Amino acid sequence: MKKIISMTSCALLLVVSGCASGNYYNPYQQVPQNAYDADEPQNTEEYSEIVENPFIRVQDMAFSTFGADVDTASYSIIRRKLMSNVLPDPNAVRIEEMLNYFDYNLPVPTGDDAIAVHAELGLAPWNDRHLLLMVGLKTEDIVFEDTAPNNIVFLMDTSGSMSSSDKLPLLKTAIRTLVDELRPMDKLSMVAYAGSAGIVLEGGDVGSKGDILDALDSLEAGGSTAGGEGINLAYQVAERQWIEGGNNRVILATDGDFNVGVSSDFDLERLITQKRNSGVFLSVLGFGEGNLKDSKMQILADKGNGIYHYIDSAMEAKKVFVDELGGSLVTVAKDMKLQLEFNPYYVKAHRLIGYENRVMAYDEFSDDAIDSGDMGAGHEVIALYEIIPAGSSEVVAPIEFDIEVENKYTGTNFIDEFVDVGIRYKDPDGSVSRLSHHTFSPDMPVPSNSTRFILASSIAEFGLVLRNSDYKSAASYNDVIQQLLPIADDNVYWTELLELVRKANQLSD
Repeated sequence: MKKIISMTSCALLLVVSGCASGNYYNPYQQVPQNAYDADEPQNTEEYSEIVENPFIRVQDMAFSTFGADVDTASYSIIRRKLMSNVLPDPNAVRIEEMLNYFDYNLPVPTGDDAIAVHAELGLAPWNDRHLLLMVGLKTEDIVFEDTAPNNIVFLMDTSGSMSSSDKLPLLKTAIRTLVDELRPMDKLSMVAYAGSAGIVLEGGDVGSKGDILDALDSLEAGGSTAGGEGINLAYQVAERQWIEGGNNRVILATDGDFNVGVSSDFDLERLITQKRNSGVFLSVLGFGEGNLKDSKMQILADKGNGIYHYIDSAMEAKKVFVDELGGSLVTVAKDMKLQLEFNPYYVKAHRLIGYENRVMAYDEFSDDAIDSGDMGAGHEVIALYEIIPAGSSEVVAPIEFDIEVENKYTGTNFIDEFVDVGIRYKDPDGSVSRLSHHTFSPDMPVPSNSTRFILASSIAEFGLVLRNSDYKSAASYNDVIQQLLPIADDNVYWTELLELVRKANQLSD
């Protein structure tokens, strides 16, 4: 029986709340992003500092431009922390990754469209004077058995820091899960690095799984971490095993603790940026706690045209490599960008919630040389904008922009439109982007009662409280719990979310 793969951990819900961002310069960011070192002496986890997107007056800039992000690692990290009776560091709370972890059951694309765009407008649960705009992108689902063959190279960290049960042993479980899903036409290789890098298995025949599992069982943790050397070797193996017209991908599995050779964020970014031009994409699986280098792994996946997942359990490994296999392995749209134009007739100011490291300058939207996030088969991307309505007496600080742009919404023109959503993306092997525009009217329901809207707005509010955000207004864990209670039983992941909110509430007392 053929299996339909629907990757739903990344829906794009835009709640009028700011400007999303990615691996790009953030024109609204006023301070540099520095690595965060946890307070506890024994904890060397590192997270890039998050500087939240501000409200932007439409009269200063009617456009919001950002790159899509389908990573989900932040939610799994938050779950791991809360289940360990610890509130997560605020810089580990990336609201866009929390949103994109879940399935919103968005309608699929129709006709020749590779991506469907949806929008919904409601009240912001944490501030009833503000609106919340939800915009969702969804790529087409696929039948995995009908996809092109896969050439997968696992680059596995086997250094001493990977010895605990939640690291290398869990990684082995994840690989076994994937091997069970692959087909005889697929190839799997393994490169290990610890002190020095070496090939454990090259071009393994998935039709003979015994050899792959034997090679996997032989791995043990020990030594320091030659991450840069391992990345180079993994790309060499992927290029030797290249499948023309296939999916060629390196999957790096690590706690991110690179301490030998190429190790700085800048050097790693430059290395991966060079390597992605080979046509081999890089995804990252994070493992373990205590020395998780989240900031490095974000850079590697973003610059490698891949996805960053954090694996904290065998259940999460199944989610990534079984339930969402198509989205994890098969790229449908490359360098996905969005540019929203808000109508000043309805909108005084807008703020993108999350996506801080994906915000772009206005003119980068049309520049095909600018890298952006990729979407896999069946992916959903969710972004939320918090909106201050036109006519509000609320004071919003002006922001100066070094570019003047021509707006289509002038005076009372187009009063039947609330927002124009422009999207650009390239085919997986393309270099020129496709452009489409989607307009949405102001008569979207307010307040909205759809389940997907309730879910997305609840997740965003949860994140605002976890971060103790300057924009949380009246947000509270209790409010999130009350919003989730009517819908939580519909989905095992939603039930888990509700329990995590309760846990956070207890820990904050």
